[in-house]
Amino acid sequence: MIEAPVTGDVVSWALDRAELTVEQAARQLKVAPERIERWVSEDARPTLHQAQKLARECHVPFGYLFLSARPQEPLPLPDLRTIANRPITNPSVSFVDVVQDTLRKQDWYREYLETEGAAPLPFVSRFSIHDEVATVAEDIRSVMRIDGNLRKAANNWEDFLDLLARQAEDAGILVLRSSYVGSNTKRLLEKAEFRGFALVDRLAPAIFVNAADWKSAQIFTLAHELAHIWIGQSGVSNLDYELRSSAQRVAVDRVCDQIAAETLVPALDFRAAWDTGTDIGWNLERLGATFKVSQFVILRRARENDLVEDNEFRFYREELETRDRPKPSAKKRKGDFYKNLPIRNSRLFTATILSATREGSVTYRTAARLLSVNPPVLPTAYQKLLESGV
Repeated sequence: MIEAPVTGDVVSWALDRAELTVEQAARQLKVAPERIERWVSEDARPTLHQAQKLARECHVPFGYLFLSARPQEPLPLPDLRTIANRPITNPSVSFVDVVQDTLRKQDWYREYLETEGAAPLPFVSRFSIHDEVATVAEDIRSVMRIDGNLRKAANNWEDFLDLLARQAEDAGILVLRSSYVGSNTKRLLEKAEFRGFALVDRLAPAIFVNAADWKSAQIFTLAHELAHIWIGQSGVSNLDYELRSSAQRVAVDRVCDQIAAETLVPALDFRAAWDTGTDIGWNLERLGATFKVSQFVILRRARENDLVEDNEFRFYREELETRDRPKPSAKKRKGDFYKNLPIRNSRLFTATILSATREGSVTYRTAARLLSVNPPVLPTAYQKLLESGV
């Protein structure tokens, strides 16, 4: 049996990175927990086959196990996340892998656009955090064509989210929405860890929205990440929505929170529509339907405009949370693989790379790797895109 010369520190790092206990790893590798403990203490070494399986179960490159010390993996973009207004540390392996996967897609798409001689997108970094919130929001609405007609075209939040994502991609922004890593439905993303992130680029800006969150929340996340693109600030965030925009810990997210709210629910329109002579709950229901956002977004907007007191905000927040919480017994419907493929990989990216594959400028292997699928899937995926009009 060939032993793998791995160090205990790297084995420990791999387990920590995958958030696996010794007992959990032992079950997956089908060895005794004591054996893994001996690998960590370096009293023994795994076989080459065991090391390969360890790397696979921990979702780390096999070569990493042969490093002399645990590698450093800083997030390749500003980490703006907070919980209870405190920074979050130690991003999960699934989160890191999603960021890396989005970066790979963005790199390929940028190189493709450069080859095609594409011009930079004029709205990327058009503003800064020092510009007026209303001015930035108005520009986003103009470019994205967010108006009454768009809202009327949506029957519900899910429709509005899809239309909003399509508008962003029509403008040249890659929009990826998924609740898991790649095509592995067992590697679920946690909405408590992050809601989304934005990767600013003059040619190929990209947005990732965590689809594990509620559809209504994803709408605000998408608008928030659009604000990041417009002010030229990449970052990953997970706002504390219990706080006012002005109380958010990170300056960039304070501004993007305000821009997102103004983009989706313009203050002038909102104040004109709010009826101070009627019940708050009725206002929440009516304006949520009007602006195609969640009632909680309307509730936050009301507090920002001093239309509800803090105690009223807390009362209705708890009521909405209790009412809208998914039922534990609710069964999840199985999704359509080919319908979800361009959503989780970006419709724009998927259509572009599949077209390039059909033209012969990209290999099937490269396209399959970037779309996280097996090569035989590609012809059917291309046909489905043609049929859907993408």
